[in-house]
Amino acid sequence: MSAAVMPRHARHTAGLMRSIYLPRTADALAFAMSTFGIPLLVLATTRSAALTGAAFALEWIPRLAAFGWAGSIVDRRGAAVVFHLASLGRALALAIGAVLLHLHPSGTMAITTVMVLAAATGVLTEFSYIAAETAGAAAGRRAGARAHRVQAVLLGIDQTATLAGPALAGVLLLAGPPPMLAMITVLSLLAALLALRTPPSPVAPARAPKGRLGSGLLTGWRTIRSLPVLGWLVTGLALSNLATGLLQAAGPVIVVQHFGQSTTAVGLVWSAAAAATLVAVTICRFALDRLGLWPVGAACAALASLACLAAAQAPDYLSYLVLVAVLMAADGGMTVVLRTLRSRLIPPNQFGSTLSATILILLLPFPVAGVLTALTPPDALGHVITACAALQALGLFCAFARLRTDPALRT
Repeated sequence: MSAAVMPRHARHTAGLMRSIYLPRTADALAFAMSTFGIPLLVLATTRSAALTGAAFALEWIPRLAAFGWAGSIVDRRGAAVVFHLASLGRALALAIGAVLLHLHPSGTMAITTVMVLAAATGVLTEFSYIAAETAGAAAGRRAGARAHRVQAVLLGIDQTATLAGPALAGVLLLAGPPPMLAMITVLSLLAALLALRTPPSPVAPARAPKGRLGSGLLTGWRTIRSLPVLGWLVTGLALSNLATGLLQAAGPVIVVQHFGQSTTAVGLVWSAAAAATLVAVTICRFALDRLGLWPVGAACAALASLACLAAAQAPDYLSYLVLVAVLMAADGGMTVVLRTLRSRLIPPNQFGSTLSATILILLLPFPVAGVLTALTPPDALGHVITACAALQALGLFCAFARLRTDPALRT
């Protein structure tokens, strides 16, 4: 069927596939593989739990620092340009890392290479993610009444990549670091090439105020403070993220060194967690319609707290995998509650700045988790995870106890 006689909705879907969905798929896979694969790579290269935790922190600290700047640059230069350049830069960094690790598989050069890769991929991945999110939002606005379908497809792409990426990284690492890095390089190059098809997004005027970043985050922080319901929930989820972040950072050490499994087994843990989260998010959408925000959120909070406490004492790999999957599924349910509450409470004219501030607060515990892993002897990781799980349980209990009578969570 020619383009001239193809139905309008079919042409629209085909255009989205080439310009939005395919670039997002390649970038999301590279994102998932680098986020979970780089700490595995560090452990395989250095055999050091401390350096594995430090690499996890090095992935997240630059991301947090680059978060606001990435949004500002995307606003000024356009999503397509930043998407292309960030993906291309990540491909170049990974290709250089693969060559260096092939030539120097161990020693000081190898350690330096993997640590630099952790920081570089963290920054570049943040830029490509913000650009891809902006391009997806613009596509949704152009879709008009079909905007929810576009966002549903993008969410499915992200969850599928999170499901497949960690397992794929673990399998490829069995053949050595260069093959794993080569695959992420290919995906990054593919994303860069496909990004050339992405429609340009609206850009801010060249003379727009450059102080907008700091003032925007300050505005977001003030909005959170003015909405106690949102503030309590964000605080509880931030404490929960410290526990889940510690499980992510220490995961390679726990699975490989404590349980004696392969690097593939580490990837399977997070693939199982992604699958469980995808199911939980679907279930929560129906449960929210029948039960409301507070019962669903409180049930997910209780389940997450119990699963994290149990995961810290897991006797074997299988029980650890199941408990982490339950924890992340419950966390996904709480995220649905947060997103729903956020859309209801935040004033439209302050939504962007408040969203940025919220995301930063929720991500800050991840580099802290990396530092804790780096500073904790491997034999003591279980005790630290237990302490963080107890803090998670206390934070979520206080948050949902405070929110029980609030009208915003009654429907």
